[in-house]
Amino acid sequence: MQITRQADYALRAMMFLARLEPKERAATSRIAEEQQIPPSFLAKIISQLSIAGFIHTSRGARGGVSLARPASEISILEVVEAIDGPIAVNECTLSQVGCPFVKANCPLHEIWCDVQKELVDRLKNTNFAQIVAKS
Repeated sequence: MQITRQADYALRAMMFLARLEPKERAATSRIAEEQQIPPSFLAKIISQLSIAGFIHTSRGARGGVSLARPASEISILEVVEAIDGPIAVNECTLSQVGCPFVKANCPLHEIWCDVQKELVDRLKNTNFAQIVAKS
């Protein structure tokens, strides 16, 4: 399993915003430059993050981007899933339909489900305030 480049960039943009003071805004050009994200790609990501309710955007001379909620209330899982959809280490962890081995009590299915649960729990329980505190 590998998250997309888009999700990675979204996480980096959120981490950048989490480092700002409350109510402080950042220009997307600054985020793009400091996080080495192509500006056109960042524009699409910013739109998705805004629609998902993670950030506020405003235009104009005093405009910019800021977190919509405290960094401590936004998990890595939420952002990844907003960009990439549900996390799956294997197809059978989301839907057993189409897997001919599940009916045969597949020993790998249990392993994939355990791994997925651990990964999802870790991402769910890690928020951007924790990440910023470590850097």
